[in-house]
Amino acid sequence: MYCASSRDHGEEPPSRRLLDQLKQFHSPGRGFWRNVPDSDWNNWAWQLKNRITSLEQLERLMPTLTPEEYAGIQLANHKLAMAITPYFFNLIDPADENCPIRRQVVPRIEETHTAPWEMIDPCGEDSHSPVPGLVYRYPDRVLFLVTDRCAAYCRYCTRSRLVSNATGYDFHPQFDQQIDYIRKTKTIRDVLISGGDPLLFSDDKLQRLLSELRAIPHVEFIRIGTRIPIFLPQRITPALCAMLRRFHPLFMSIHSNHPRELTVEARDALGRLADAGIPLGNQSVLLRHVNDDADVMKAHVQKLLMCRVKPYYIYQCDLIAGSAHLRTSVRKGLDIMEQLRGHTSGYAVPTYVIDAPGGGGKVPVSPEYVLSHNADRVVIRNYEGKVFEYPEAPDGTPQVPAPRHIEEPELV
Repeated sequence: MYCASSRDHGEEPPSRRLLDQLKQFHSPGRGFWRNVPDSDWNNWAWQLKNRITSLEQLERLMPTLTPEEYAGIQLANHKLAMAITPYFFNLIDPADENCPIRRQVVPRIEETHTAPWEMIDPCGEDSHSPVPGLVYRYPDRVLFLVTDRCAAYCRYCTRSRLVSNATGYDFHPQFDQQIDYIRKTKTIRDVLISGGDPLLFSDDKLQRLLSELRAIPHVEFIRIGTRIPIFLPQRITPALCAMLRRFHPLFMSIHSNHPRELTVEARDALGRLADAGIPLGNQSVLLRHVNDDADVMKAHVQKLLMCRVKPYYIYQCDLIAGSAHLRTSVRKGLDIMEQLRGHTSGYAVPTYVIDAPGGGGKVPVSPEYVLSHNADRVVIRNYEGKVFEYPEAPDGTPQVPAPRHIEEPELV
């Protein structure tokens, strides 16, 4: 809160100053890699080859590891491998144990603690898989899993059972079998390519895959789910964008959780994709000490629009085993949505969803704006808490008198 006198004198409220700070675009810089030539640093293959994957590397680069992190890193490869690109590592604040970037990619011992309600496959993907690597949960669309590899590994990964192969899941997609199923199932009009991260494929391999899908008449459009523009923006080359634009209508769902992830490099990479005519949407996961704050979330969604990305979904963190330390409450999520709706552009307001445990699919949840609905009227409230009536006859036609605002009683 801020007092009227400071506002009258033209001073910005603290929340506005924080918002402006979070929306600034910065480059993470080179950090420990300051002597690496530009030709290497800007090469996505170099970034992948030089990822931080061991305790020894992380101890050397970040000597402020906590006991929880130290123990977690030692055990990481038994559940989900650790890998952090040098570029993304430079976004970590080594002095802050609760740095929002650090919490997403540095393992902690809490990952080994499984709550009774947590699951290995919380979204029930394996039970909706008609052929290996294909998930057919909704009537007109499929999830096409093409790889178990990512540029970096999110510690809350819904597919940690298969991603990085740390648990021995032995994921081996069979593209011919997957594509043949799509070809034979004419109700499928939408294919989401995901994994792992499909943008780790070479341009040629990805082009062959997209060509086969685009040749299926009933596949109306294709989506790619990726975190590469955030973890590895060097991969979004002009050549990749030129290839992708040949397969329109092609959509892309990216994954960013915090405004700090939207760097100069990420903004430019997203701009190249947008210039190639690819509609971009973002999917965030609501995470404790990362983005479970209304000011942080508002800055994030507004900054996404500045990057030409539509905030699409905020996911309640799935009940994946070992994620309790990163989970925040649905109540907190609803409170954040309450502070977005009406307080920022409609384009900046995503849909808050829970992926129903066990395979029920995405269920939207939102604050209650319809207070009552009977035979002759709908009573609603707006973002300010003001209550209104919308008169409506049983057949759905408006009634007279005109819609009116109901004055709220004064509190005594």
